[in-house]
Amino acid sequence: MRKSLCLFVLSVLTAVICAQPIRVGEQLQKLLVAEAAITELYVEPISDSVLVEAAVKAMLKELDPHSTYLDVQDVKESREQLQGNFEGIGIQFNMVKDTLYVVQTIPDGPSEKSGIMPGDRIVSANDTAIAGVNMPESQIMSRLRGPKGTTVCLGVVRHGIDDIIRIDVVRDVIPLNTVAASYMAGAGIGYIKLSSFGATTVRELRDAMAELKKEGMSSLILDLQGNGGGYLVAAIGVANEFLERDNLIVYTDGRTTRRTAYNADGTGKYRKDSLVVLIDEYSASASEIVAGAVQDWDRGTVIGRRSFGKGLVQSPVDFPDGSMMRLTVAKYYTPSGRCIQKPYEDYGNDLAERYASGQLVSADSIHFADSLRYSTLLKHRTVYGGGGIMPDLFVSIDTTHTTAWYREASARGVLLQTGLGYVERYRNRLHRQYRNFESFRLEFEVGDNFLSMLLENAESAGVEYDEEEYQKMLPYVKVQLKGLVARGLWGMDEYYSIVNELNPVYRRALDYLIHVSPGSKLLSFRGSQGETWVV
Repeated sequence: MRKSLCLFVLSVLTAVICAQPIRVGEQLQKLLVAEAAITELYVEPISDSVLVEAAVKAMLKELDPHSTYLDVQDVKESREQLQGNFEGIGIQFNMVKDTLYVVQTIPDGPSEKSGIMPGDRIVSANDTAIAGVNMPESQIMSRLRGPKGTTVCLGVVRHGIDDIIRIDVVRDVIPLNTVAASYMAGAGIGYIKLSSFGATTVRELRDAMAELKKEGMSSLILDLQGNGGGYLVAAIGVANEFLERDNLIVYTDGRTTRRTAYNADGTGKYRKDSLVVLIDEYSASASEIVAGAVQDWDRGTVIGRRSFGKGLVQSPVDFPDGSMMRLTVAKYYTPSGRCIQKPYEDYGNDLAERYASGQLVSADSIHFADSLRYSTLLKHRTVYGGGGIMPDLFVSIDTTHTTAWYREASARGVLLQTGLGYVERYRNRLHRQYRNFESFRLEFEVGDNFLSMLLENAESAGVEYDEEEYQKMLPYVKVQLKGLVARGLWGMDEYYSIVNELNPVYRRALDYLIHVSPGSKLLSFRGSQGETWVV
């Protein structure tokens, strides 16, 4: 009797749905009938909200990787990421094929301090699997976030390490400043590293440039390496600082959305001096908008490796219950007309394929079809589309000095642990010995005591010692340890001013500027072994 009644109700619902004056397509009728049938006839009770949410998620999976559903908590947390402080572990990540990939760590945040690195895959939290189990992002977020001072044990899969690494991260208030570092790299050469594009980025950038101007900056290195993007309005504001009035910064275009162009308003305070923009394979979205605009207007020189290629525009679709759908509605295009978005059928293997094919090692390994050829707007130089921004000056990824011992020690966080541990042990003595950072930079050397700590920590972490590999990497290890001490004593500006010496993209930028920018020259200082390092 009950089954007959339910079938009658279902037939009535079906008739009502199909008879609606609103234009409901056949497939939508099918969806509504299925929802009604499940609700009325399924053997166990199930709520409409569960069915509808599952249907929305399933539909979005058929689209691109960036069209996503956010429940109420997801919406709250996503807004916090770029607008205000929150308490958690401090990472930016993407979910790819049911796996959490760390895009970047928040500078000076708890994950970075604990040794989490860009490219890591977090597969568990407090012994609960979060990868390969179809866990909703909201549940993953709830396991990673938490009150300041609480600890979460993360299981991390890292390239080159066979075993899952266990890393304890003590949650903290996450700093959201997006200027990670700002300092004078040489006479007339300023350096600013942007970690992301948030609500305060333009103000932070202007403040940093104003301070560097006071110190005599006439050339700027804007470092967007590893910057995964953020707010479109922030990218427009950053590019506006360097471009002339009415210069097109970026435009968006989609199947049904009207083309929208964003132009510079001429109020930028850094429109004339020399500019270099650094990018790599992790620079994405807003970073690519800035780099593309600078390149297309021949405003500066882009140095590094081809960027990630994320150029999709998501429009928020708010639901009555406070949840949201971010739906891709358009693509980003540079001023010359290049589409930033790369093919996204296989995001997960793209970088691995770039490396395997030699695209991260040699520009000669990168080939573009003639149909992807474009010209810059002032000097009419050839540039290419097809996804990402190809730099003007290519710099190979540096693998020549990497050994198995170094990879293992770095992967297990031994260097970070040793550097920060040394500071905690000798902080007062170091402050007495070095009156300021400049004296530290010129005089401090990583001695035997420091290196003994490193080897003891490496042994405790299970890193097998290899004398030849250790000696080969020793000069580079010393620079990194010195940078970590500087960071512990002063901050991120001092840290980057030392460790950037190991970054070939940064070194290429310095070399380029001293040849093209009158009055720019490099500063030399005594390295930790007595070598002369150019910075």
